[in-house]
Amino acid sequence: MLAALTKSIKSSLSSAASVISIVAATSILLAACGGGVDAPNRWVATWYAAPQNYNDPLSIVPVSTPFTVENQTIRQIVHLSKGGNAVRLKLANLFGSGPVSFSAIRIARNQGSGGAIDVATDKPVTFSGSTALTLEPGAVAWSDSINIPVSTHDEIAISIYLAGGVQVADVHSDARQTNYFAPGNQTSNGVLKNAISKTSYYWVSELDVNSSNDTKVVVAFGDSITDGHNSTVDANHRWPNFLDDLAQSPGSRLSNLAVVNSGISGNRWLTDGTGPNGLSRFDRDVLGISGVTHVIILLGINDIGFPYLLPSQAVTANQIIQAMQTAISKAKERGLKVYLGTLTPMGGSPYFNTNSEADRQSVNAFIRLAPKGVDGVIDFDKAIQDPADSTRMLAAYDSGDHLHPNDAGYKAMADAINLASLN
Repeated sequence: MLAALTKSIKSSLSSAASVISIVAATSILLAACGGGVDAPNRWVATWYAAPQNYNDPLSIVPVSTPFTVENQTIRQIVHLSKGGNAVRLKLANLFGSGPVSFSAIRIARNQGSGGAIDVATDKPVTFSGSTALTLEPGAVAWSDSINIPVSTHDEIAISIYLAGGVQVADVHSDARQTNYFAPGNQTSNGVLKNAISKTSYYWVSELDVNSSNDTKVVVAFGDSITDGHNSTVDANHRWPNFLDDLAQSPGSRLSNLAVVNSGISGNRWLTDGTGPNGLSRFDRDVLGISGVTHVIILLGINDIGFPYLLPSQAVTANQIIQAMQTAISKAKERGLKVYLGTLTPMGGSPYFNTNSEADRQSVNAFIRLAPKGVDGVIDFDKAIQDPADSTRMLAAYDSGDHLHPNDAGYKAMADAINLASLN
């Protein structure tokens, strides 16, 4: 296309009329390439849920009971970070042993409790023009652009209908969000009938917005402490949510920032079990997210703690550090800004003993040195520790299990982030 346009320009320079043609042809070319005179928009992530395999066995807890979805609608509520003039949806069948057929997919603004939607905003979701989609094992699919303008911090309902029997595989278990199962195809219903609630996500993994080209996307990568375990369900009180609130607050210079959450409860750097291990999923759950520019890494406490419950899965502090260095290198190769968060206190939890605390301190010492490639360090440890006992979380921030913060603790973590460093 460029070669043809260049030839046209060279052969047309002799007349004013041809100049007009050149300008018109240039405009057509730029439009075809996705550009234009004004700064072009692009797809950026506004919500993310890291996929994991519902059927993965984890030897220290009971295996999940398999279940099948048949002739059911699943309505799932997602809280957006950034607004835009259109959206697109990604569905995934990464872990299923067979194809998954979605007979209908729709999207609308969430309205009130119980999964009610604003029917005036209800839109069909299509994939290459089709309202149905079949995903083969290991496949993901992006929808066509959906003309539904959304605002910052909107809540959007994604309704999927599965007519045939499908065994659940791709989930995000610890959603901290009430979602709904209802019989039959109720994807366009304003109010669901005979619905039951669950607090996981199923097959949905990312929602993007068409946003201005200067939008920055921060990915929070970690375990249950990033996933917001023990925070209030439906309140969006995970630390990445609080960071997002700060970025969008009046007077902030970071209104062009989107924050998405790539935490998986129970996740570890080096061992599969509750989600693929951190190193294996980093490419998909950080580098593969649309428009990513920054990553905040807070992962490692389960690598330290699990072995004291399951000795066969022991890893060393040095192995955790090496995993971090590998992730840092991958991120820098893609031009991302990288921030490391110190591992938070675990005193009083089943993870805690003299040796595990020594490992935590070793990892945190490495992080605080801001190793090569790191653009900043966030001292989450100091932000929520008890000044009288640095091995323990401050009681006011403790959800009760001495490992996970409560809502106030998650807010304190977000408050510890130097917002100016993200700009």
